Amino acid sequence: KNEHFAIPVVCDSVQPSLDHKDSEDSGQNPVISSSDKQKDKDIHLSKSGEVDSAIPKENFPNSVPRREKEEMPSSSPSSKNTVHFDKPNRKLSPAFHQALLSFCRMSADSRLGSEVSRIADSEKSVMLMLGRCLPHIVPNVLLAKREELIPLILCTACLHPEPKERDQLLHILFNLIKRPDDEQRQMILTGCVAFARHVGPTRVEAELLPQCWEQINHKYPERRLLVAESCGALAPYLPKEIRSSLVLSMLQQMLMEDKADLVREAVIKSLGIIMGYIDDPDKYQQGFELLLSALGDPSERVVSATHQVFLPAYAAWTTELGNLQSHLIPTLLNKIEKLLREGEHGLDEHKLHMYLSALQSLIPSLFALVLQNAPFSSKAKLHGEVPQIEVTRFPRPMSPLQDVSTIIGSREQLAVLLQLYDYQLEHEGTTGWETLLWVVNQLLPQLIEIVGKINVTSTACVHEFSRFFWRLCRTFGKIFTNTKVKPQFQEILRLSEENIDSSAGNGVLTKATVPIYATGVLTCYIQEEDRKLLVGFLEDVMTLLSLSHAPLDSLKASFVELGANPAYHELLLTVLWYGVVHTSALVRCTAARMFELLVKGVNETLVAQRVVPALITLSSDPEISVRIATIPAFGTIMETVIQRELLERVKMQLASFLEDPQYQDQYSLHTEIIKTFGRVGPNAEPRFRDEFVIPHLHKLALVNNLQIVDSKRLDIATHLFEAYSALSCCFISEDLMVNHFLPGLRCLRTDMEHLSPEHEVILSSMIKECEQKVENKTVQEPQGSMSIAASLVSEDTKTKFLNKMGQLTTSGAMLANVFQRK
Repeated sequence: KNEHFAIPVVCDSVQPSLDHKDSEDSGQNPVISSSDKQKDKDIHLSKSGEVDSAIPKENFPNSVPRREKEEMPSSSPSSKNTVHFDKPNRKLSPAFHQALLSFCRMSADSRLGSEVSRIADSEKSVMLMLGRCLPHIVPNVLLAKREELIPLILCTACLHPEPKERDQLLHILFNLIKRPDDEQRQMILTGCVAFARHVGPTRVEAELLPQCWEQINHKYPERRLLVAESCGALAPYLPKEIRSSLVLSMLQQMLMEDKADLVREAVIKSLGIIMGYIDDPDKYQQGFELLLSALGDPSERVVSATHQVFLPAYAAWTTELGNLQSHLIPTLLNKIEKLLREGEHGLDEHKLHMYLSALQSLIPSLFALVLQNAPFSSKAKLHGEVPQIEVTRFPRPMSPLQDVSTIIGSREQLAVLLQLYDYQLEHEGTTGWETLLWVVNQLLPQLIEIVGKINVTSTACVHEFSRFFWRLCRTFGKIFTNTKVKPQFQEILRLSEENIDSSAGNGVLTKATVPIYATGVLTCYIQEEDRKLLVGFLEDVMTLLSLSHAPLDSLKASFVELGANPAYHELLLTVLWYGVVHTSALVRCTAARMFELLVKGVNETLVAQRVVPALITLSSDPEISVRIATIPAFGTIMETVIQRELLERVKMQLASFLEDPQYQDQYSLHTEIIKTFGRVGPNAEPRFRDEFVIPHLHKLALVNNLQIVDSKRLDIATHLFEAYSALSCCFISEDLMVNHFLPGLRCLRTDMEHLSPEHEVILSSMIKECEQKVENKTVQEPQGSMSIAASLVSEDTKTKFLNKMGQLTTSGAMLANVFQRK
């Protein structure tokens, strides 16, 4: 045995003489003829045969022919009828032969030596050998190349007969790379899915899931990420009771406990996939609680993934269970109402955004439900030419799962349903259409009632609800918006002049209902008649609020929301021009105040062509209140515009207000100008501030010293104090400081000594600070000017730097490093 099989024998000058056709036809192994006298002897090569390395490999067939392979015994290569070797025609004694061959250096007594010497001759023995060898190979492969081992590990884990060995191999797979990157994790996941497809649900549960469970609290986030992603990837291949119990629990634990945003994001995506496979209605409530946790997550990534994957998947299941209109949407609405009830002293805007954005993400699911339960749904068959859906028919979905056509099944099916939907609404109405009647009779009234309760001055809330209504109206379509949504708002708003004195009539006009209707419903469609309706609505609101002396917050909120989009600037200017030429001074006043909101967003051409001419018209209005109302808008122009001509026109207008004798005793006008100077001074062009704002504040402070009515004097002094405080942060030249800024502050101190001692203390400190700066400048810095704030900052920086230097107790080399640029 030893002589013939344990030691490889190399034939003398073995030459390939292969005829593939013959060997295939006969089903025999290829015959290789020797070049010596024994040409008639066959050499049958099996897997264990050794061939001279000089012979090119491509001359050998890739594998043993199938029939021959099946006939080959699976026993060890020692069966003499399997492989034949040429015996030399020599007379050496076996002992001599053995001694001679002992000079071949071979190692059979080590682990690796024994593996090398017994080459596998069947699938089973290959698996056993891989199972034994892989644990020793893996640690010695470069980390960056270890994914190359994944096919070997998986194949062996699939086919290995020993459960313990399989467990070890899968353990190696999950621990293959210390911190697997995105691509490496994808490779491992692909392998897990291939394994799962091959072995079936029972083995996936028994062999793969324990590996996930083991790593759920691993110290490296990349490994926990692998676990979170595995739960989703393996969901289709698990027993269904395991999906809704063990896997759901694992994901829930990770969502609640994992500190890494990336891991929780992966958990949410996997939860979404699980929601597509779960069919145990008892888990519905648990799903809802997970949804609320996910929506309230502090990470934007997690919330985004919730809207893109988890929420639509959960909504699809909710729809199947019949809970969308009976539980999910009403519960979210009730949570919003509760927030508004509790938030009278301060609304939790974050939570409001959370619930409202969830409702917004449910709009496509709700519309799909309405279509699928319509009276015409049974008639919606695809035949003939399919109608086209306009590209802009639906708002852009956040993800494919929020695309109505994906929820319905196909774009063609949706096109047919939409055609029938529009026809039904226009000609046949909503009788018997329960799902749509719920939207019209329950959802819309509740939403409109909620809108009336939110704070109109909360820009964020107004914006959120505006976007929500815009998406709702765009999704449900133009006919629905015109026939079902607009009438409900109009019924509540009741815009007519006879309501001016009726508190019920205009009370709602001061609420958020106005901006949300204007910006969320009336902007949905932009044909000429839609724009006219919006312009008319805003004009009516402006008129009614002005004539009834009501707060303008609702109108301002509409202008802020619409003004953020340049497409509406012309429209808003049209509305304001209506106010400029209105017969009532109250409406003209309102128009003047609204210009201030519009100036910042509008381009300079429009400011020059439309805004400034309108303001100049109003600044010569017969009513003084209208003229005063233009001052904030003029100030905002000074702050935002850079065109020299425009600035000069505005400056001239403000100068006429300050220097014209007719305004000498106009206390309201002076108050408005001082407030405006304090607001725009720090951001205005430096020359305008130095030549106009600071000198005029000085004059106003001087005049106020002579004011005999104490209440007016204190009011002006308080506004002056705020303006000076704001301007003290600016660069002020020494000349300006000595001639205007300090004298103005001293006049103001005179007022405060009598009227407000606490202000007087602060002013004295400010004056002292300024005087010191002037003295220091004269001594140390005759060449330049520096603001009070800037010098204070530099003092502070010096102190901090010296303190830092004092703390350094290290070597000179370390000290030098302090000055190295990062």
